[in-house]
Amino acid sequence: MHRPLIVLAALATALVLAGSALAARVHVRVEGKTQTLFGSTQPVLEGGANALTALDAASLVGELYYHVTQTSFGPYVDQIGRYPGGGSTGWVFKVNGVSPPVGADQVALHDGDTVLWYFATFGPTGGPKTLALRKGTRRNCYRVVSQNDAGKATPAAGAVLHVDGRAVRTRAGAGCVGRHAGLVKATLAGAVRSNALR
Repeated sequence: MHRPLIVLAALATALVLAGSALAARVHVRVEGKTQTLFGSTQPVLEGGANALTALDAASLVGELYYHVTQTSFGPYVDQIGRYPGGGSTGWVFKVNGVSPPVGADQVALHDGDTVLWYFATFGPTGGPKTLALRKGTRRNCYRVVSQNDAGKATPAAGAVLHVDGRAVRTRAGAGCVGRHAGLVKATLAGAVRSNALR
């Protein structure tokens, strides 16, 4: 093999290894205006380097449409699925329950991070809180927390658990659903739907 070809082969290998080192394995979910668009159980994907590449990974796996507009502040996701943002509505994201003060392409991801993209309507007090579902200490019991943009979690009082076509009201964000076959999700008026758990 000629020396220039050896150098090119070594450079190509280094670039592939560097690219794979930047690809964090992250949990990804996309909550649409009316339903979950991708990853109700927050599957692990090779999410890439930032929250925008995590959305791209979800779009490839879930065959999900999204559109990015270039702005003076950087890339802006103005549509996911059927609904574009506009006026007081739009697409926003959280990483590990926190809404970063920078664009999606500026948030570095690490293995194990959770990326949530969701459709939000903003009012005088900001956007909606997001729900996170967690397993309780007893079998078939769950806790629902409501997270603000800073990631502060409080019990989601009034949340409803949904499983197997049933709705179970929680008390102070906690409830038991009994034996079930399907996934459990939580909703609360004015909040973004939760992840799903078995």
